[in-house]
Amino acid sequence: MDIKPKVKKLYYSIGEVSILTKLKPYVLRYWETEFSQLKPPKNRAGNRTYRQKDIEIILKIKDLLYNKKFTINGARSNLSKKINTSDLEENNLTKKNKELLSLLERKLKDILDIINN
Repeated sequence: MDIKPKVKKLYYSIGEVSILTKLKPYVLRYWETEFSQLKPPKNRAGNRTYRQKDIEIILKIKDLLYNKKFTINGARSNLSKKINTSDLEENNLTKKNKELLSLLERKLKDILDIINN
């Protein structure tokens, strides 16, 4: 369900996101009030600036509401479960990476000791 725009940008306007997702801008603004995961930052002029991750969240919400026929509350709880699960997975990966880096550091120190002696 990944949408790849013709031109890859860091930020998209609400109009561009509306075209990409085939949703009206008022729907996107409404969803911001209903889903805490959807909070696009605003630029100095006060316009919303959507990132790729915001677009992915919008597409997930759209799928839950329109295809899977979830209610707003159901979609909200489903979305927060998914995000919490991915946060846990990311924390586990970070912990494993730290362990691997620590092991690598010890091995490199051992190698340096061998070279220096």
